[in-house]
Amino acid sequence: MRPIISLALLVAAPALALAQANVPAPGAETSVPPPPVQAQPKPEAPSAPATRPEPVVPQETPEPAPEADTAAEAPAPASPEETPVVAEPQPTQPDAPATPEDAPVLAAESPRTTEAQQQRLVHGAPLYNPNVSVHIVQKKRFADEGHHEFAFFPATVQVNGKYTNHAGSALQYIYHLQENFAFQLMGQYNWYSNESDFNLELIDKVREQAQAASSLLLVWGAQAGVEVTPLYGKFAFLNDSLAQFSVVLSGGAGLGSTRHLIRPEVANEVDGETFTVPARFGDTGTKFLGSVGGGFRLQFGEHYALRMEVRDLIYTARVDKVDGCNLADFEALEAARAGNQDFATLQLSGSCKYEKFDGVDPKTKKNYREDIILGRDLVAEPSSDVLNNISFYAGFSILF
Repeated sequence: MRPIISLALLVAAPALALAQANVPAPGAETSVPPPPVQAQPKPEAPSAPATRPEPVVPQETPEPAPEADTAAEAPAPASPEETPVVAEPQPTQPDAPATPEDAPVLAAESPRTTEAQQQRLVHGAPLYNPNVSVHIVQKKRFADEGHHEFAFFPATVQVNGKYTNHAGSALQYIYHLQENFAFQLMGQYNWYSNESDFNLELIDKVREQAQAASSLLLVWGAQAGVEVTPLYGKFAFLNDSLAQFSVVLSGGAGLGSTRHLIRPEVANEVDGETFTVPARFGDTGTKFLGSVGGGFRLQFGEHYALRMEVRDLIYTARVDKVDGCNLADFEALEAARAGNQDFATLQLSGSCKYEKFDGVDPKTKKNYREDIILGRDLVAEPSSDVLNNISFYAGFSILF
């Protein structure tokens, strides 16, 4: 009887092990599988008796079947409720650097809002942040087309005075025919015009001076011309104020009155008394006058502007007459002076103003007949030239 039971157990052991390997644990289809647990080392199985043959393992099983005694003695798999769950370790993140409280906020990080206060227009530009003080302005605030402009330059100063020095004032009228093109009329009067210190020093020390055409003085001038504005723009100042600027180029032509120095300031001694005689100038007539220039106009508001310009006044310089008297007139006057003859009886040219070379000044006791020889020297060798009087103009204008 014992051999039969042993044979039955030997046959049933492989089938039982195969069934236990294929049957899932209770609740495996409906439950979430538990997280993986650390593998436990398996106990070594006791060796089988020498008389028992090894069980045959089926080919379709992925794992080899355990021995018969091991399968029989192995405990049943535990249910999910009884299986200990080991918490899965969470990956640790490095600590983020702490941001200081006074760290600046970048413009890109600042939130944009659609509130009416934030969306208001400041000088034509939307303001998303009330603290922003720089805005882009694209439209020109004030148009010039069709407007009139009066410009007054209280100070015009020559800057290239080698033989001459000039200082004066100017008045200009401008009509803006188009936005960048205008007509202009300009008048200028030099309330100071004299030869340079260098030329006066030559006269005083070596009795020489520059040629008359090189030291001709401009008294007044009148011109008509055009003005163009090739460039204009705006800039901000005092955070919330805007000024409009433009670069102006001008050109014109007209006439100018000239004069020349006959005698510098001298001291006249009469009867032991010394008198200071002012400089004596002679009229040399009107000359052709032209100008080219450029400058900067800075407009505040709609009606007021500041102007700063540099102009080159170009005028012809030919000295062949002084106070209307030519060389022949001066020779006749000199002969009459030597013979103490009355100038009214002389046959002079109609333009000669001989009265300016006759008589005695009651204040300085200066005899004007002594200046005849000086006038004669100016026209004895007529000279001609083209002079450039480069001057700086500073003033203001009113637009309407």
